Amino acid sequence: MPRRSRTSTALGIGATAVVALALAAPPALAGPAAAPDPVPSLVAGQDTAAPQLVTGLAEPAVGSPADAARAHLAAHADRYHVDPGELAEVGSESTADGRRTVRFEQRHDGVPVFGAQYLVHLTGEGAGQRVESVGGRYFTGLTAPTTATVPAAALRDAALGSVQDPKARAAATAEDHGLVVLPDGAGRLAQRFTVHATDPATGGPQAREVFVDATVGVVALAYDTRAPHPAGGTDQRAAAAPAAAGLEPATGTAPDARGNSAKVNIARLPDGSYQLTDLTRPAAITTYDAGGRDEMDFGGGIPADLPPAHSPGPGFPASTGTSGATDASVNAGIVYDFYHDRLGRNGLDGKGGAITSVVNVTQDGAPYANAYWDGKKMIYGSGGPNYYPFSAALDIAGHEMTHGVISNTADLAGMGQAGAMNEAIADYFGNAIEVTARGMSMNDPAAALLGESKCRTGTPQACADRRMDDHRTTVNDYLGGTIDNGGQHLNATIFSGALWDIRRTLDPLTADRVVYRALTAYLTPLDDFVAGRNAALAAGRDLGLSPAQLRTVAAAFDGHGIRTGWESRIGMDSRTLARSLSYSMAPPAAAGGHWVAMAPAPDPVKGTGGGNDSKTTALYTGSTTGRGTPVRLSPDDGRYHSWPATDGTNAVWKAIGTTAQDHSRELLTAPLSGAGPVRSLFLAPGQEPGSAQISGGDIAFTVNGSGRTGIWLSHDGAPAVELPLADGHHPDDLTLKDGYLAWTESWQDGQQHVTAPTVYSIAAGKVTAQYTAHAAPGAAASTASSARLAGGRLLWMDAPNRIGAHAAIRSGALDGSGVNEVLAADAPNAPTIGSNLAASDQAVTYKVESTKPAGGWTNSALPKLWQLPLGGGTPQRLSCNRGGQDQPAADQGTRVVWLDSTPGRTDLVVRDRAAGTC
Repeated sequence: MPRRSRTSTALGIGATAVVALALAAPPALAGPAAAPDPVPSLVAGQDTAAPQLVTGLAEPAVGSPADAARAHLAAHADRYHVDPGELAEVGSESTADGRRTVRFEQRHDGVPVFGAQYLVHLTGEGAGQRVESVGGRYFTGLTAPTTATVPAAALRDAALGSVQDPKARAAATAEDHGLVVLPDGAGRLAQRFTVHATDPATGGPQAREVFVDATVGVVALAYDTRAPHPAGGTDQRAAAAPAAAGLEPATGTAPDARGNSAKVNIARLPDGSYQLTDLTRPAAITTYDAGGRDEMDFGGGIPADLPPAHSPGPGFPASTGTSGATDASVNAGIVYDFYHDRLGRNGLDGKGGAITSVVNVTQDGAPYANAYWDGKKMIYGSGGPNYYPFSAALDIAGHEMTHGVISNTADLAGMGQAGAMNEAIADYFGNAIEVTARGMSMNDPAAALLGESKCRTGTPQACADRRMDDHRTTVNDYLGGTIDNGGQHLNATIFSGALWDIRRTLDPLTADRVVYRALTAYLTPLDDFVAGRNAALAAGRDLGLSPAQLRTVAAAFDGHGIRTGWESRIGMDSRTLARSLSYSMAPPAAAGGHWVAMAPAPDPVKGTGGGNDSKTTALYTGSTTGRGTPVRLSPDDGRYHSWPATDGTNAVWKAIGTTAQDHSRELLTAPLSGAGPVRSLFLAPGQEPGSAQISGGDIAFTVNGSGRTGIWLSHDGAPAVELPLADGHHPDDLTLKDGYLAWTESWQDGQQHVTAPTVYSIAAGKVTAQYTAHAAPGAAASTASSARLAGGRLLWMDAPNRIGAHAAIRSGALDGSGVNEVLAADAPNAPTIGSNLAASDQAVTYKVESTKPAGGWTNSALPKLWQLPLGGGTPQRLSCNRGGQDQPAADQGTRVVWLDSTPGRTDLVVRDRAAGTC
């Protein structure tokens, strides 16, 4: 449900963590879109030689389905480029008409490849068995190592370090799921964790999947999830276990949440009492009443002291209705019957596994207005004064239980377009279940509404969380960026709207079967919208849809802008410099008409496979005018190259060793022209350099080691020396320009935390200005951050240290003679705390993040960049691009480069001047 979505910042987890896996080869120059192919017979894979989909086959296949599938792939190696030895069977699906789908997971030297699944579809029996289609995501050319070189404790610390709030981080736990290979370029070995913490804003539980690079020790990928907490010892029992032995089927009555009497299937215990367990179906359905216990009590299973909802006689008490238990049990049966009778599926796991629901949970003692599938069972909130128990809404129950079906089939990842399809398919089936069970017309205004019946007051339209008839399209409405795991919920109705249009134009039963087969037989965890379209068309061909019906399916996707190349049809007022860069902890750098940025692929022209594919990241440079081709800057040495800075002539960055023999952290510098060698600036065992800055012959950087952080300076090419810094003082935000070095210095003065923008004259060899900001005990801390030298002055932001606070932009003289206010904190469009300033000698650029609008996120509410003159004035929108904008880097004058998510991916883009009013 939409209320489950929170931004990474609100969750207390660092917003700088990667939230989308870059599968396209960056940085590639923007080019023309491929021609649309509405009903393809072969779809080429992206960044792989293995095709994504091959249909129209009728080739003999001998043996068991799994053996026949492997033999087929081996016999046609020139077609599929798949090594059957790297495939492990992870599931199979069979249909009543004799079709079978074998689902394989790719393993790279025995290590699972995240999201990589390849599927083989067969039909017929015995000598008549045939392969009719093959497809999925299999990544060729992976060369990543399969042995972690970073100690296990350091990997866990890095995962826990992704929790931003210190208090939440101290109590967080990291559940280790082992090694995986991220299919990013040549592959990236990572340790996968589920990090459990407490949301500092709400006090509720939070969970995030965190992948830590096992050769570097930095977070490579992260996205929010709702995974269950690990079991808490012997006081919990598995959610799917039968509630008790010796039960006998029975029937009874119970009031529902609205006070109506309902017939319920129950179970009689040996002592003559009854519990809310439905034994009339192959999948036993058991419902527990949490009695107001906190939802976190149910993370690992059902507490041993909690029995199922029970009654001394077959007539259940009123509390069974007010808790939502009756509705949970009845609705679980309706969901089971829909999947079983209509689609041939035996339960959420397809194997008749028990279906368990927990109702009447609270959050920190307050009513909980939410519901979710936690990976094992249903959790329903108690609702509260404004809502019925969430189990009372059949479409919500169907939506959340469909997540259980999805996790047992395509297992669509909870991020980006895959996450949006996950939500969209849950929306579709949640509403299809309700419409079917209630006998509603597809033309009923409420048919396309999700969650419209959960409110105690108000209209269905006002109560609904989402509506599949909102007519949203990719080109007009797609929201990218870091919010909501890359638009997991926000973009759902683009895809579900297409599916719902199919259901309105085809026979509903036919549509349900098409969507179900697409989910169970064609979709894989990292698929995007276009892959979803192709899956639906392939499913339609399997089910014998006529050409006219297939055109109807294609037209539904066309109507929502889901077709090959849709990203290139989104209007933008910026120039694209490099395509498909993932959001990262390393922002781009720019100066003197040049940019430098990190990319996870080795070659900007050839893409994956160019050069030596063993490295994890590389740095590229190009012109901010967009002329020419980006060129590789960092050496091809197998290390992780990132965190660049440039003065427009040279660049400086950090290289991290990625092997068991090389754990080095080294600072490197090289000319952007490529005319000179790559030179080492700093390398010392146990010392961590960072925050490097460069200006002419001067290079400054920090060094962490032995429990302290120091500032080092190399002047005119001389060896770097450490600058004096008082004990207990910590530097951050280094900035270097025209013979001056500046930083934000912080220290503890009794009970007061002090932050001070500080200026150091390189020629004089001393601090020339320090602007201190004290925080009184018990008061909201005032924090200075984001120091920048520009136009002969020092700029910084000053704001209360709390999430969502707005900051003032201040400017101080380099000799400490005075402070000017460039922009007040209460001015319209002031920056939010945590935003980094980008400043040239003419202008300052910053990011504004809004809180979630009452009507839900829109493109206009995503983070946007603003610019104003260096001396102050009225801020103007830097760009009218509708998507998220992040990580600005100032070039010359008013020209700025940044990371933009408007086209459904993250591109490096540039504008020469502010767009003004949008």
